Amino acid sequence: MPPGLNHRGHGMQLLNHKKLHIVAGRATADLVADICRELDVAQGTPNIAEFANGEIHVKYGESIRGSDVFIVQTHTAWDGRSINDSIMEHLIMVDAAKRASAKRITAVAPFYGYSRQDRKASGREPITARLIADLFRAAGADRLISVDLHSGQIQGFFDGPVDHLTAMPVLIDYLAGLNEDDMVIVSPDAGRMKVAERYTNLLDADLAYVHKRRSTEEKNAVEAKEIIGEVAGRCCVLIDDMIDTGGTICAAAELLHQYDAKRIIIATTHGVFSGPAIDRIKNAPVETVLVTDTLPLPSETHADNITVLSVAPIIAQAISAVFEDTSVSEIFQGNHLA
Repeated sequence: MPPGLNHRGHGMQLLNHKKLHIVAGRATADLVADICRELDVAQGTPNIAEFANGEIHVKYGESIRGSDVFIVQTHTAWDGRSINDSIMEHLIMVDAAKRASAKRITAVAPFYGYSRQDRKASGREPITARLIADLFRAAGADRLISVDLHSGQIQGFFDGPVDHLTAMPVLIDYLAGLNEDDMVIVSPDAGRMKVAERYTNLLDADLAYVHKRRSTEEKNAVEAKEIIGEVAGRCCVLIDDMIDTGGTICAAAELLHQYDAKRIIIATTHGVFSGPAIDRIKNAPVETVLVTDTLPLPSETHADNITVLSVAPIIAQAISAVFEDTSVSEIFQGNHLA
């Protein structure tokens, strides 16, 4: 149990009688059960139900007046519902907590929806990641916690504190346990180089990346790809923040295979796994795909080479730090802010 916490009945309280209350949306039930086990607290009951027309209703089963409430919901499709359903459910839970006189409300989104729509890539487009932040503020969230946002600038979209966690310690622990002396961290594109460099520093590994160059054969045509860095005969770890359809990361794995990599491992935080992703992963020359449980992985979307690691300890530490008003950065020694 984290220092400074003690039991009073079924709840968990600081000595100043501030109460900790953790509740789960329906898309994140298993992860929140693990978080509550880490903290040794009972899980709150939001009593989520639906009307016949699909509208969502929330009614907290216990008093949360004056409580420090953490509402956890990952933004994903689940059980025939869409990612938009999970976001709406999250917002309604926040609104219900505000109207139940919670002292402080923290919206915890292990995977933050619409995070790739973080800028206008061309005219007449929305910046939906900002819209989501505005919706949570309007609903009554005082604070946001998320894991490995697609881009760090999303932290600035929310008008309040944002704790940007990273799953890197969990992935690093696994990779360090492979005891590979010739490991190479491979970025699938130039945009992930900064994150790849952090992995190389923590694992004492080398760096390589997939370089896209214009085809010399045809003007404005298919881009040829090449690996910049020494990968032949070595253990190569492809890193990215998420796998959606798997096209980019599996193409990079095929390229590493052509360059005679000895072992190919993919390490990512969010396993979105849309459309053809699982088939691509099954057929790719990849030994292991590491993902975390920020998103649930239904049994039908599983492959033998997928290994799921838990971020529950990291989120639990962050919730404990926020509750106790201590530093979240110290959990990661500042490595999550680079």
